[in-house]
Formats: sequence, C-alpha cells, structure tokens
Amino acid sequence: MNDQKRDYYDVLGVERNADDDQIKKAFRRRARELHPDVNPDDPTAESRFKEAAEAYEVLSSPETRQMYDRYGHEGLSQRAGATNFNDFGSFQDLFDAVFGGGDMFGRGGQSSGQGEDLGIQVSISFVESAVGVNRDLAFDGIDACGVCGGQGYPPGTPVDPCVTCAGQGQVRQVSRGPFGQFVRAQVCGACQGSGRIPRERCSSCHGEGRVKAPRTHTVSIPAGIFSGQQIRVTGAGHAGSRGGPAGDLYVEVIVQEDARFWRDELDVVSRLEVPVTQAMLGTSVGVATVFGEESVDLHPGTQSGEQVVLRGKGFPALQGRGQGDHRVIVDVRIPRAESDDARAIVEQLTDVLDERAYRDDGGFFDRLRHVFR
Repeated sequence: MNDQKRDYYDVLGVERNADDDQIKKAFRRRARELHPDVNPDDPTAESRFKEAAEAYEVLSSPETRQMYDRYGHEGLSQRAGATNFNDFGSFQDLFDAVFGGGDMFGRGGQSSGQGEDLGIQVSISFVESAVGVNRDLAFDGIDACGVCGGQGYPPGTPVDPCVTCAGQGQVRQVSRGPFGQFVRAQVCGACQGSGRIPRERCSSCHGEGRVKAPRTHTVSIPAGIFSGQQIRVTGAGHAGSRGGPAGDLYVEVIVQEDARFWRDELDVVSRLEVPVTQAMLGTSVGVATVFGEESVDLHPGTQSGEQVVLRGKGFPALQGRGQGDHRVIVDVRIPRAESDDARAIVEQLTDVLDERAYRDDGGFFDRLRHVFR
C-alpha cells in the first residue's frame, strides 16, 4: 500500500527544502481547509485530513523527515511500530501542539471560565441600512447567578482543594504516538478549572454559577451596513463561570429588499417611469430617496436609459470618508394608440416632427452601458 501514498511534501503543498516554520504554516492551512467539520458533505474530507496530519507528523520531526527523505514511505513502514493513522482521535494531541491548544479555525481558544459567544440576527429595512438605526434586541442569555454571585456555592461555604488536579485547575494527559510522546494539559473536569471543591452547592444554580435569563440589549446599527455583516458587542455574550470574563455578542444584520431601490456599492439606484409626452416636453417630478422625496428636472427630449444623479443621497462609507449618490434611471413609457382618435393624433405628430427631432444623442444602448459606471 506504500506505493499508493502521495508524497508528503505534495500533500502539504511545500517544497522539499521547506523549513520547519513553512511546514507548520502549510499544515495549519491544509487542516483548516480539510477538517470534516468544515466539509460535512464531503465523504473524502476525513481521509484527506488524516493524510495531511500524517504528512505533518512525519515532516515536523527531524528524525522521521530525514528517514523519509532518504527512503520514502518504505523506510518509515520498516520502523518498529509502523505508522497507523486510522484512529481519527489520535491526532488531538498533534493539533494541540500545532494550534497552541486553541481553536484550529482561527477563533482562538477560550481561557478557563471564559463565557461563550452569542450570535443573533436582526432584520432592518433598506432605508434603515442607509441612515442607521438603533434596535432593541430581546434574547435569552446566560448570566452570573445572583444568589451566589457566580461562585457556585453560598457565601461562607468551606472550600477544599480539588484532589483530582491537586488544586492546579488543570490535568495533564500523556499519550504516545508512532513518532513520540505528547503531553496535553486541559481544564480539570472535577473543579471546572477553579482548583477548588466547595462542600455545598448553590441551590439556585446547582453549583454552575450561571443561570439562563432573558436579556435586552440596544445595538446601534451604523448607516451604510451591508446585509450579512456582523456587529460585535464585546462582553455582551454569555457570562463566564467562576467570575471569568463574558463572551461577545455577534449581531448579524439582514437588510430587507425594497421594491423602490437597489444597492450598487455606495450608490442607491431607482427607476423612474415617465410618460412619453412628459419626456418629450420636459418636466419636474418627485422621486423617492432613502432620505425622503426629492424633485428632479427632466429636460425636453429625455430618453429611456438616461440617469439623473442626486449627489450625496446614497450610502456613507462604513470606514473612511465618502458618501454615495442616488442614481435615477429614466424609463420612458410608450403608450398604445388603440383608438381611432389616438391613431389620428399620432399620425399628425409624425407629420409635424421631422428628422431633426430624432437627432442622435448616443442611443439607448450606448447610454445604458454607462448606467452602472
């Protein structure tokens, strides 16, 4: 089966002269791409993930890398205790060593007692996304227990050192892999990282130090936000345990569609239907904008596809300076001359207008190409 294995350097996407730091960075990148949690619908993700981890464990060790460089997969298979990577859970120690015990997907590990982050969605109108709005949110969160102050036991309760971790709050696990020994420290499950065991638990939170409770929070949604963007509110997530810091609140903003407008980067775009007679003679009409109604002037002979620009009536830039415009695209409506009287009037108009009335102003399609510049 060794001849079926891919070259480890190809697996990680590095050159054969790559240094240790390049190999480590390559494995981090591949692990994030291939982890089964990221690819739940890919049946090959787990095997490819194992392959990348196997390549890293071999190439990250000077001894096994040298043997692999000289003898390839065959040389590794002849070692005492040949490599067996079929146990998916055996890589946990390897990941802790590479990712520093944190989250391999870049979110960062939470310290002992750190509260969990909380995510909710809020829906706003198109106009609110352009002008900004404050929204009152109601949701369930986890707060510190008010009876015990978040400690998990009544005030004055005797507290003993945890015998499981000897009061350290952490326990060490040692495991041996095919190419060495790994030591991993994790939060003690008996004392939840506090290093202490109270003799009595709080009757309100049953020793957890936290309780589920309804919450309200007012979030300020800035003008110019795009649909799908998130607002981070530091410290507004679930309360930490044993006095630990709270997590963060992430508010995902969903912008509703508006039949009157659509967005083009920082610009608001809308369509204005104008009867052909008004387009021919010129007129002033009211146009809805995100800031209220504005009056626009159409010159005589306005054509379909022309646009009127209302400066500064668009979205503000979220970062830096700048304000978009509101672009009004004119749609000239051509009526049907269905009655005899209507047809007679149109025929008279045809006789009155000569070729000069149809001067070439660039044409509809030429103008349309400039609409979204």
